[in-house]
Amino acid sequence: MATGLRGLCPACGEGSLFSGFLTVVDHCAVCGADLREQDSGDGPVAFITLIAGAVVVVAGLVVEVKYGWPIWLHMAVWLPLAAGLSVVLMRPLKGLTIALQYKHRRSDFERQG
Repeated sequence: MATGLRGLCPACGEGSLFSGFLTVVDHCAVCGADLREQDSGDGPVAFITLIAGAVVVVAGLVVEVKYGWPIWLHMAVWLPLAAGLSVVLMRPLKGLTIALQYKHRRSDFERQG
């Protein structure tokens, strides 16, 4: 799981899993594992929505009860925070999803090629 969170190859744990921000490499540069068919689908997005949503909603409620901010200030703070959390969490959670697929569906990886 740690290799996925760090964006490393799920097979060897050394090569990079991504060639861009979210583009998965075709083959690992270190071990040559075929990663072309691996796709995380919508899994990371669902987790990101739950995590970022929970953080923003709880923080927003605490601030509203404690300080009573006006609505424009809530929007100015929480909307960028939700967007920022989504971007920050996207790559690690996509890597984690692919690493978990590799661990639990190893036969699908071996059939490729």
